[in-house]
Amino acid sequence: MLTKKTAIGIGVGSVVIGLGAFFLVQSIISNVNVVNDTVDIGKNDIFQFDAQKHFHEVLNVTGSSFHVVLTTPSNGLQVNQDFEKQVSFDWVSLADGKHFINVTNTGSSTLHVTGKLEAVQDPIIFATHIIVITSGVLLIGFSAAFSVRKPRGF
Repeated sequence: MLTKKTAIGIGVGSVVIGLGAFFLVQSIISNVNVVNDTVDIGKNDIFQFDAQKHFHEVLNVTGSSFHVVLTTPSNGLQVNQDFEKQVSFDWVSLADGKHFINVTNTGSSTLHVTGKLEAVQDPIIFATHIIVITSGVLLIGFSAAFSVRKPRGF
């Protein structure tokens, strides 16, 4: 027979495990960051991310005039120049490493920055999902112990 505390603990632990597992799977599956930003006059937008070899990256910038600095690892795509109206970048990573993109609005209208940037997920995020799942299992274990034998003081 389950006690009230045990049933509540198993229910809460199951929810914690379910949420941890859902977000773990979601972080593993989706490594594509969809960019849809606007940059005001005189401001800039910076993107820094790690990408593996053969990841496909796309970036489109639209506005009156702007300056783009784009660097990729291993002497890949290197851009540092001014553009007007629109520019599209479509590249594949030649090596693992850090990508850096800086879009500065130098014109008289807002910029629209769109694209899809594939990035490697931070290992800390994976570890936090595992910790959440483990805490759910521990919660179920501790609450199940209450139905086996009530400890003194409870």
